[in-house]
Amino acid sequence: MSVRQSLLAILDQGPCYGYQLRAEFDRRTGSTWPLNVGQIYNTLDRLERDGLVEKGEVDEQGHVYWQITDAGRTEVRTWLASPVERAQGTRDELAIKLALAATLPGVDVAQVIHTQRISSLRQLQELNRAKYAGSNPDGAEELAWSLVVDSMIFQAEAEIRWLDHTEARLAQHPQHTLALELSTDRPKRGRPAKADAAVGGDVQAGA
Repeated sequence: MSVRQSLLAILDQGPCYGYQLRAEFDRRTGSTWPLNVGQIYNTLDRLERDGLVEKGEVDEQGHVYWQITDAGRTEVRTWLASPVERAQGTRDELAIKLALAATLPGVDVAQVIHTQRISSLRQLQELNRAKYAGSNPDGAEELAWSLVVDSMIFQAEAEIRWLDHTEARLAQHPQHTLALELSTDRPKRGRPAKADAAVGGDVQAGA
């Protein structure tokens, strides 16, 4: 998630001071991605360094109001008009955990999946309860919050489907046939050839 562009987009609506920016971000996202004030001020310092914001007036309470520059407005327009690029490969902890567990001798992968499914179902139930607890579904703040929660619900549902799919695939193979012992081959420097081929295939497929 881009804190940088998010803060710029808020400042494009008018000057804000640090705590105000945090409150506006929370208000517009339903507090689903909490930011601390230190993170906000660090981001503002970098934005100022890059010429995208500048310090403005100081009020009676000593709040320094930050305001966007023309270059900052251009960056906001570019961000809103551009798709979010997903990284190639995955750093999803669950996917990596199950991939490793499936190849480790003596690991009950079915139990690992069962434990995760219980947790994922519980999270899905909590998200659904939170979604339907909204008091004003037609309000702007409620709508913004529900959009983020809907995304989290779809992700949780997809995770549960993927767990079912993984369990079915692993059930087709005896556990001992999947276990990998430590390789005795001396690894070469650089990325494995298989990883290079997979990335190259992704690039060609997307071209």
